[in-house]
Amino acid sequence: MAEYTEQELKKSIEQGKLSNVYFFYGEEKMMLESAVKKIAERATGGQLPEFNYQNFDGAFAEAEEIARAAEGLPFMADYKCVAVSDFNVEKRAAGDMDVIRELLKNPPPGCVLVFYLPSLDFNVKRPGKWGSFITAVNKTGVTVHFKRKTNAELEKLLCAAAQKRGCSLSRQNAARILFLSGSDLRTLYNETEKLCAFVKEGEITREAIDLNVVRNFETTVFLLANALVAGDYHKAYQLLDILFYQNEEPVAILAVLASSYVDMYRVRACVQSGQPVSSLTQHFDYKGKEFKLRSAERDSANLSMTVLKNSLQLFLEADIALKSTRTDSRVIMEQLLAKLRCVSGKGELT
Repeated sequence: MAEYTEQELKKSIEQGKLSNVYFFYGEEKMMLESAVKKIAERATGGQLPEFNYQNFDGAFAEAEEIARAAEGLPFMADYKCVAVSDFNVEKRAAGDMDVIRELLKNPPPGCVLVFYLPSLDFNVKRPGKWGSFITAVNKTGVTVHFKRKTNAELEKLLCAAAQKRGCSLSRQNAARILFLSGSDLRTLYNETEKLCAFVKEGEITREAIDLNVVRNFETTVFLLANALVAGDYHKAYQLLDILFYQNEEPVAILAVLASSYVDMYRVRACVQSGQPVSSLTQHFDYKGKEFKLRSAERDSANLSMTVLKNSLQLFLEADIALKSTRTDSRVIMEQLLAKLRCVSGKGELT
């Protein structure tokens, strides 16, 4: 058989065309785990799961134990399903892998065997032993790489999830949820479900989103940077207060905040040299993150290179202070905001 796309896998499950062996890996852990559940339900028909479904923790299960379970006969069902999570082929002894390779080579006809990685990841560009494992699975079964969704795909999923719950969500407002909560699919679904419960029916508005959706760490720091650049220092101190209330590490706050200023510095340097901002993707890690450049271009429009240089110097001094003095970290961060305000207003510290 071969590597399937998510759509091909979904179609085969719906049609009841099951393979005897599967291997699921990738970044979208929620989709991956959902696929395991669907295969288990389809394979056993929901009949006597206590007899026909076994789920092993691959970090501890013996290879022989997995093989014995797979060779067992289903009870009053077409198949039994054996699922093995986080079986780490890189750390297993040669004898264990011999047992598993033989199982993959001759899978029992009455069993659907699923290996999946709900916690583990590996470098798909340099898979090493995982590459050999994928090749072995593909000879008799199916592998699926659950790749990270694009923002456009996530927006469509959220709109569909809201519709299933009797609510409507525009693509623009779905994008707002992504901006505030990040790209973790499980978190996004939870936030959408919460919004549907809040509005009960009808449209999920931006006001409802801003009132209910929990901001992730990076978004809050991003909004803090926006407030500083816009001169809204009351909001900036409020956001800093939220971050400390959430027990975020001051060094981490400083690092993300400084990265926003680094983005703006790069954009201003690029603009002043007469180069298109998009050219920065050739020199720095902005591929797939072009929104950061657009935001930096917008936010830095009224900031001079002198202001940005002095701001970066302040970040360096604050970083040294956080790591080398006993001064309260909150005091250091509040002083930093005050100094950034001074720099932004005068172009230099006095």
